[in-house]
Amino acid sequence: MKWTDVQDIAIELVDSKPDVDPMQLRFTELRQWVLELEGFDDDPERCNEKILEAIQQAWIDEAE
Repeated sequence: MKWTDVQDIAIELVDSKPDVDPMQLRFTELRQWVLELEGFDDDPERCNEKILEAIQQAWIDEAE
């Protein structure tokens, strides 16, 4: 997965962090959790706030 695979990342986070409320998440935590996902293979420096916001929103949508 790459940073641009927002939907795939969100699905993985829903599965791996079922007890986490994505609305109460700090972007520093979110970034670290994405980097730790199995199958994630992208440059950490390519991450930015816009990408993290998109991942967070997709996670919220998936969790509903």
